Amino acid sequence: MCYIWIMIYKMYQIDAFANKIFHGNQACVVSLTKWLPDSVMLQIAKENAVSETAFFIDKGQYVQLRWFTPDLEIDLCGHATLATAYVLKTILKYPLEEIVFKTKSGLLTVTYRNNLFYLNFPSRIAVPSSLPKEIMSALNIKPKKVFKSRDFLLVYESQNDIEKIKINRNLFDTINLGYGGVIVTAKGNSVDFVSRFFTPQATILEDSVTGSAHCTLIPYWSSVLLKDDLSALQLSERGGRLLCKNLNERVIIGGEAVCFSTSEFTL
Repeated sequence: MCYIWIMIYKMYQIDAFANKIFHGNQACVVSLTKWLPDSVMLQIAKENAVSETAFFIDKGQYVQLRWFTPDLEIDLCGHATLATAYVLKTILKYPLEEIVFKTKSGLLTVTYRNNLFYLNFPSRIAVPSSLPKEIMSALNIKPKKVFKSRDFLLVYESQNDIEKIKINRNLFDTINLGYGGVIVTAKGNSVDFVSRFFTPQATILEDSVTGSAHCTLIPYWSSVLLKDDLSALQLSERGGRLLCKNLNERVIIGGEAVCFSTSEFTL
C-alpha cells in the first residue's frame, strides 16, 4: 500500500532500563498530534522491528499513550512507557514534575528523580495455576511452581536455572496467549530476584527487559521475601536492572534510559 507523503514525524529510539546504549530494552517513540490509523501504526512498528513502538499525544496536563509490537497493539508496556517519559522530560523538556499517561490500562504516572524514572503501574497478583502442556513441553527445565495473572509466572530453584532455560519454539508457538507471555523467575545471586520473559507467536521471542511483567513479579517476591523494596535483574542478552517497590494495589518500577538515535519519517 502506498501513502501520500504529507507530514514529517519525529521518532526517537531509546534503550530503557539501561544507562548505556546497546543495553536494556529498545523502544521507538513517535510524537503525534492526532492518532494515525491503527493499521498504519502497526506498519510503523513492523518497520521499526523492535519489541515495542510507543505513540504519544501531548495534551498538556496529561499524555495519551499507546504501544504496538510488530504483531499487535498491547495493553501495557513498561519499557516503552519509560522510553516515552525519557523523551518527554530530557528531550522535549516536559514542564510538569509528574507525567500522567492515559492508556488502555488506565492512568499511569511517571516521576523523574536523580536520573531515575519511577513508573507507577497496577499490581497484577498471580494465583496458583496449571501450565498448558504446550508451554511445559517447550521448556528444557521444568518449574517448581506455576502461577497466572495476565502472564504465566514460573518459579525456579535458582538463578542458574533461569540462565540455562531454552525454549523449543516449534512447540511454544502452538499456543496463543493474546497480550500475555511467560515469565520465568528465581531468587537472584546479587539482587532480590531475576527473570526472563518469552512471548509465543511473537516476532521477538524473548523480551530484553519487561516492565509490565514486574507488575506480577513485584507482589510475588514481596510476599516471598517479606520486603517491599526490591532489586531485580532481567537476564536477557542485553540485560536490565530495575528498582522495585510493592504498594499492594500498585507497584513502582524504577530505571534509567538513554537515547540511541533520533530520526524523522514522512507519511
